Amino acid sequence: MAELIVPDDAVVLDGPVAGDPLRLLSPLTRVLGRAGPAVVVRTSGSTGRAKRTVLTRDALAASSMATAVRTGAVGQWLLALPVHYVAGLQVLVRSLYAGTDPVVLDPAARFTPEAFAEAAARLEDPVRFTSLVPTQLQRILEPESGVRNGDAVSALKSFSAVLLGGSAASPRLLAAAREADLQVISTYGMSETCGGCVYDGVALDGVSVHVEQDGGRPGTPSAPGPGRIWLGGAVVAAGYAGDPEQTARHFHEAAGTRWYRTDDLGELSPDGVLAVHGRVDDVLNTGGVKVSAGRVTAVLDRHPAVRQALVLGVPDPEWGQVVGAAVVAAAGTDRARLRAELVEAVRAEHGSAAVPRRWAWPQELPMLPTGKPDRAAVARLLG
Repeated sequence: MAELIVPDDAVVLDGPVAGDPLRLLSPLTRVLGRAGPAVVVRTSGSTGRAKRTVLTRDALAASSMATAVRTGAVGQWLLALPVHYVAGLQVLVRSLYAGTDPVVLDPAARFTPEAFAEAAARLEDPVRFTSLVPTQLQRILEPESGVRNGDAVSALKSFSAVLLGGSAASPRLLAAAREADLQVISTYGMSETCGGCVYDGVALDGVSVHVEQDGGRPGTPSAPGPGRIWLGGAVVAAGYAGDPEQTARHFHEAAGTRWYRTDDLGELSPDGVLAVHGRVDDVLNTGGVKVSAGRVTAVLDRHPAVRQALVLGVPDPEWGQVVGAAVVAAAGTDRARLRAELVEAVRAEHGSAAVPRRWAWPQELPMLPTGKPDRAAVARLLG
């Protein structure tokens, strides 16, 4: 595959943007006014080498339009995420297409409920949107102190939609959002699809989902059961700058549709709702038995005393790998009792091989700026 040519005027986001992120609005306006590659976004590289994803004007436009159609409106956006990652970038792009001025939550400061409430108070349009990661939402709805900031909760209620992505939100957090009467939408996507392109399990207009089993690429029917997720449509990136081999490995054309081969496992319901089970490389082998780390994490997340959880494979001289779990417990929890209850829950659902043998109990999971768990840091906790 030929190497992508990135125009000299493309907006290249190789790292944190110094100063006011709104200074990107001018160059973004320029590149969105012409066809071709517009923005280069470097992926987080949480488990492997970083890639420089090339997003075209047409892909960004398709994503912005599809979001407006699904949410039912355009409005003013609150920027609460770093702009050098796709979710933050999209706040600026959607603002430009909506013709509204985004409000910025100080990117250099730690996210707090107080800062969120103050930033939301500066919004002027009654139709308002924001993108958050689960950790941010949790700091408002499930603070460590146990006492919510009323202004922050009220601010959340004022949003027409809160797009929640970056990593999977726990059932407990989503239940708390429903109980608070928030318009939270769980999104799934990545830099290669201009961010979220599946909302609450349903693909946006113009986006297709295929689940690959036994080598069945897009163009063949998705069989029942779990498999590798492919995402297709106008939102798919042009490829990777300077890496034609990775581009050829992950991008594919079929029947006039451009597809991206993800590194995630998922399953489609009979009515087309996508459930994401975790990463392909989350399937670990412990003593010859394959265990899905994502599904074990889901069991842990369902316990009411678990605030956050992540399961990884940990090298072991006897078993090759063992299951390791990093768990953030609710304040005042008896960890010994919680561990025993989690062990029994995992054993009942997935068998003894899936029970974590290594445990870590951090105050909060280490996170990347994207809002995804820092898997390397968690692995060190479990090692």
